[in-house]
Amino acid sequence: MELFDVYPLYDLKPVRGEGAYVYDEQGNAYLDFYGGHAVISIGHSHPHYVQRITSQLSQLAFYSNSIHNDLQVGLARLLGELSGCETYRLFLCNSGAEANENALKVASFHTGHTRVIAFQKAFHGRTSAAVNITASPAIQAPLNHGFPVEFLPLNDTEALRQSLERGGVAAVIIEGIQGIGGIYVPSDEFLREARSLCDAYGAILILDEIQSGYGRSGSFFAFQSSGIEPDLITIAKGMGNGFPIAGVLIHSKFQAKHGMLGTTFGGAHLACAAGLAVLETIRDENLIENALKMGNWLLQELQTMPGIREVRGKGLMIGLEFDFPTAAMRKELLFKHQVFTGSASNPNVVRLLPALNIGPGEVELFLEKFSLILQQTPQTATV
Repeated sequence: MELFDVYPLYDLKPVRGEGAYVYDEQGNAYLDFYGGHAVISIGHSHPHYVQRITSQLSQLAFYSNSIHNDLQVGLARLLGELSGCETYRLFLCNSGAEANENALKVASFHTGHTRVIAFQKAFHGRTSAAVNITASPAIQAPLNHGFPVEFLPLNDTEALRQSLERGGVAAVIIEGIQGIGGIYVPSDEFLREARSLCDAYGAILILDEIQSGYGRSGSFFAFQSSGIEPDLITIAKGMGNGFPIAGVLIHSKFQAKHGMLGTTFGGAHLACAAGLAVLETIRDENLIENALKMGNWLLQELQTMPGIREVRGKGLMIGLEFDFPTAAMRKELLFKHQVFTGSASNPNVVRLLPALNIGPGEVELFLEKFSLILQQTPQTATV
């Protein structure tokens, strides 16, 4: 049997990782400034993470959600404490798409409505409802057509108001920072207006913090700079540092009913051990503060480099837009300078999503290598 060929693969096989680096079969080190789509939050093979998981694996890796699990309780409590969202309740699942699916269900159960407002350039996942609210027709199958969603321009308060006035809206869903779309940040003013408008028209406000959450923006959640309180917050990616775990933070206004949500693997013992290890490391190593410090340094230095059309982002979630497609540039960074970076749905954007514990040495090394790349002409970069 062969794999179903859906991923364009680089000719590279990482076999191990340590801190900010991954290593190929020949032992070559690659500086990881992408973290596998912002998944690697505390670095590769962090000792506490490895110890937590292996210790739990030797005891109990899995049992169903029909029994009490102290690890789930501990994870919820520590997440509430570190995020400042202690009044929310946590539903655990497996992936970001699944988190968004369940958030939409909660919103629809609560309001009785079906229409969803999302935003241009949004990405919320590839499962049924999540792909429908993702602004990418190329990944929507024929059976997805007809879903009641409207895509609005980000940061356009009047467009949001007019859409809500038409009624029937179950949810407004906004990414804390649009990641795959190219690192576009909703303004604090827009988020405050969205909160006010959702309250006025009876819609549920969902903040998708799947990529931007867990300290990546320099605060625990990217939306927190606006001072709002969303109804639902979805989390995944950096939550498990590579172990599949996700969740929905559910405001106390919602009534829980047995059977309304469910999952087989979500919140399993091994997943919760990974989730606790991540939170404990973020707390004990002050990684949110580090993300802000290292991110501000990167943003400041990158804004002075010639050839970059625009630098966007917060903390360690950074987008660099050029006047040309960046695929060849990223490939040269990878194979000539041994640096991982990310792409976006906008082919002219390079995404930077290093681990939150990236250090000054790695930042300096990246800036040095990226500066060398920028010394090339655009014609060379677009080959």
